[in-house]
Amino acid sequence: MSTTESERLRGLLEPLVSAKDLDLEEIELSRAGRRRVLRVVVDSDEGVDLDECAELSRTISDLLDETDAMGEDEYQLEVTSPGAERPLTEHRHYLRAVGRLARIQPHEGDEVVARILAVDDDGLDLEVPGVKGRKPTARRVEFSQIAKARVEIEFNRKDKKEEEA
Repeated sequence: MSTTESERLRGLLEPLVSAKDLDLEEIELSRAGRRRVLRVVVDSDEGVDLDECAELSRTISDLLDETDAMGEDEYQLEVTSPGAERPLTEHRHYLRAVGRLARIQPHEGDEVVARILAVDDDGLDLEVPGVKGRKPTARRVEFSQIAKARVEIEFNRKDKKEEEA
């Protein structure tokens, strides 16, 4: 998708998404055979459920039909939330990931997998799990040091209620 097309769609859709108290994370336009696929990724501090995605999809579809923003070609609209292993690229993404495990690749040095304990304007406070019976260690990483970061899926993590019991 061209930058101008992306900016035009973002300008059109951002007010709709914001009106639902959601953040417009990504717009992706791709080809699937003869038709195009417009994928709109939204999120919020509380997450996004299926009903919210369906409602927003109807609203976006109506707007796109009214404005003819997608032209005459057939297209499929997908409104979704970020995946479980979403990349962390914005400050709000890190805030939403507090308490979660993340894989962080610094510009220099080795990759680290650690739990995000706190986020401030400058960086992250992490808890790096101990290896072979050792205790976890605290680590500070500044945003300027991070090349890439992504949330990790945890299958055996206890939720807060289990930990407090």
